Amino acid sequence: MAKNLRKKADIAIRPGMIITGKWNRNAYIVKRKIGAGMIGTVYLCETKNRLAALKISEQATSLIAEVNVLKSLNKVQDDRLGPFLLDVDDWETENGNVYSFYVMTYIKGTSMEKYVKRNGYEWIGVFLVQMLDQLEKLHESGWVFGDLKNDNILISDAPPMVQFIDVGGTTKIGRSIKEYSEFYDRAYWHLGTREAEPSYDLFAVVMVILAIFYPDKFKRTADSRRLIIHKLRAIPELKLYNRSLQNAVLGKYETASQMKDELMQQVASRPMAAREEGKSKSAYRREAAAIAVIAGMYYMMSQILF
Repeated sequence: MAKNLRKKADIAIRPGMIITGKWNRNAYIVKRKIGAGMIGTVYLCETKNRLAALKISEQATSLIAEVNVLKSLNKVQDDRLGPFLLDVDDWETENGNVYSFYVMTYIKGTSMEKYVKRNGYEWIGVFLVQMLDQLEKLHESGWVFGDLKNDNILISDAPPMVQFIDVGGTTKIGRSIKEYSEFYDRAYWHLGTREAEPSYDLFAVVMVILAIFYPDKFKRTADSRRLIIHKLRAIPELKLYNRSLQNAVLGKYETASQMKDELMQQVASRPMAAREEGKSKSAYRREAAAIAVIAGMYYMMSQILF
């Protein structure tokens, strides 16, 4: 991969263009642009009769860092922790400019916000458990996701499953978070540091859920802790998970498994609480069904992941 790239204002890539690697000679037919960030731009491509995602950039050093993260995650043997790395190469254009790129598996899915609003808020519990399961495995491998936000999460179908994408912010535990987004960053809210540790990701998990209900986000105040907890308590759909979410905001968990275990305990105790609250039979049935879904998905994941 090139380390010194000639400067260019923009990478002029259009649908139908063919990007051929300078060294490996693999060819990629560009279908469309699917994302852009601080480091580079991602395109949906076709290669050897399959779809793939190609990220290209002028910032070779930063791109190499992402490639190294993907290689480390691939060793974890879990395709939900990030896309699989397929190719790394350079592309030399006709006018002599050289750009670095890497190719990864293309993950097709729906945003969590759209999925939940279309299929029901009971899925929040399912996705919370899935995120915590995956973060637990990531943390055990020595990494923190870092830039955990709704834009970096997709829900794939059959069965619905949280998929993490864009590993640009993934950071070795103990180092400083290298890429973050303010709304999801505990340091922005003055509720912790930017040190890469599991609790940093757990705070972001809470903000991922809040962003479903507050798509326009909200700004920090002099007492951000009280503000976030107030926002959580104001959402009836989160009542079942509120204690765990508040504890994550307060930094009371050292690991994702601690938060997951407490969350599952709350879910398990909910039917009795529902009866004590005098809920209607129909409301109880809906809640019980949601709990069954969560328990079933959790059991399925435990068979896959452990």
